[in-house]
Order: sequence, then C-alpha cells, then structure tokens
Amino acid sequence: MRHVAALAGVGIKTVSRVINEEPNVSAATIAKVMDAARSLDYHPDEQAGNLRRADGRTRTLGLLVSSVDNPFAGAMHRAIEDLALERGIAVFASSLDDDPEREQASVAAFLRRRVDGLILTTISRDQSYLASEMRHGTPIVFVDREPAGITGDCVVSDNREGAMTATNHLLDHGHRRIAYLGDRSDIYTAAQRRSGFFDALGRAGVPTGDIPVIENLHDEHSAAQAMLALLDSPTPPTAVFSSQNLVTIGAIRALRSRQAHRSTALVGFDDFQLSDLLDPGVTVVAQNPEDIGRTAAQRLIGRLDGEVAPPRTCIIPTTLIVRGSGEISPAQR
Repeated sequence: MRHVAALAGVGIKTVSRVINEEPNVSAATIAKVMDAARSLDYHPDEQAGNLRRADGRTRTLGLLVSSVDNPFAGAMHRAIEDLALERGIAVFASSLDDDPEREQASVAAFLRRRVDGLILTTISRDQSYLASEMRHGTPIVFVDREPAGITGDCVVSDNREGAMTATNHLLDHGHRRIAYLGDRSDIYTAAQRRSGFFDALGRAGVPTGDIPVIENLHDEHSAAQAMLALLDSPTPPTAVFSSQNLVTIGAIRALRSRQAHRSTALVGFDDFQLSDLLDPGVTVVAQNPEDIGRTAAQRLIGRLDGEVAPPRTCIIPTTLIVRGSGEISPAQR
C-alpha cells in the first residue's frame, strides 16, 4: 500500500479509503490511486491473510458462472464443488450475468480474498487483464467459453458440432425453412452454435438468405416474443433450432400458447428439467455440465499440485436426445 501511495502522490490513509470505497474521496483521486494499484499489480488482502496456511494456501477457489440460477451453471457449479470439497477446498461462486464490468469486478473480489485459483466463465472481449495474475502463479481455468487475448486451460462443449447435429436432425425430417433463435451474438458459445447451424444448412444445399434468424435473446420472455413473431409472419418456419435452454423454454411457451407445439418442430441446445415430461417431449442437444465442471476442477487442482504442462483446451462432446418435438414433419403443419 505504501508503494501505491507513493506512485499516486497521496497518503497511505487516502489509499486505504479508496480501496475500502469510503465516501468523500474525489473522482480524480480515486482514478490516480486505482491507476497506481493496477500498474503495481496491487490487490488488497481483505483479512484473507488471517486464513492463509503455512504453505501459503487459503484452500479456496473462485468460480464465476453465467448465472447461478441457470440449470447448466448450477450443475457445473455442483460438480466443481464436490471435487473441491474432497480436497478440503471451499468454493466462492458469483454470477457473471454476461456483464463485462461484473466479470472484472468479481475476479477482483476473488483475488482480494487471495483464492488459490480461478475457474471462470467470461464475457469481456479480452481477458489479457489476467496475464499478470497468471505470471504470479495463480492457476486459471476457463469454462464454457474460450478466453481472448490470453492463453490458458479451457473446458468447453463442442458447440459447433452440437448445433450441426441439431440442424441435421431437422433437415433429416424434411425441414427446409428452419428458424434460428439465438443468444447474444457477442457470446462465444452463441457464435459457435450459429456457425454450426449455418454450416449444416450450407452442406445440405439449403439457401440461407431467407432463413429466419433472431438473435440477442437472453431470457424466456424475449424468446417467447420472438417465437410469436415468427408464428405470425406470412411464412412461418416449419421448425426451430433454439440455441440456449432459456430460449428453448420461451419458444415452447409461445408454441403452446398458439397450439403450434404439435405442428412446429423444435430442437433445443441444452437440456432442462421436465423437458421429457412435456407432450411432446423436447428433443435437445444436451451438454454435460457435470463433466465440464469435473474436468475444470481436476485441471485446476492439477495446476495447484504443480503440473506445468502447456495450457490445453478440453472439448466435451454433446448428445442428441430424441423425445418427440424434433421429429415433427413439415406435413404435420
């Protein structure tokens, strides 16, 4: 803290007030102190020093997921936590909410608590802000989305191949006017799934110019509204590929509200609870969040144990689960 104060040209007490977010500090002073802290790679301890063992470890790790209320993230979180607890490691978890500022704020909060390692789902366009932390020996494993601007261990689903599988399934059942309902276009997984969707159409010789595409859907409500708009269009699709579980749920609500759930085929990316109990059951390309979580935790613990192999990306396969909604033919419209 003394070095930060010297570089910023302020007193140690002023640095403490800024770090602890106390009131009555000017914006200019806050900026000077934060700039100095960043340039010196300074992270306040927030009493975590009292938790450190003789080996310098806190027996904690930081986990950043898309949202703790998303079933995919919840299953991944549980798998990580189960493996971590076997090693006596506690897991601090936070939601990303696909907000770049929240990503960096959550990572900073983890580091202030001196976690031993990080497992991160990211949304920022560039994760190079983590480079100094990695150089200082903090192991980081990225999950669900590959990092940009930095190289590190990564565990992801085979998003592109899974989307191709879903689209080919609809094509095999005779569909040619297939709508795409997508998540935010700036999210890595959404971009991969969109790519797989169009690759499958292109390989099948289906013209893509008139294919309905609605993106930047991020919750059930927006997806339901998009699906209703498609159903009300002059040439509604005979089938839909929905590229995320919450988007799929919204699409189902819209289809059922118009009694179109037996005449419009649907394949979703990501499984969700009770999808097999609907009528028809929902055909999905299922990820394996438990396997993603276990693999990420194993990789991080391996790094903590001293593994020095080059960073690698582990791609976890997806599985097509046939239940009925994806097997509706165009003739049933």
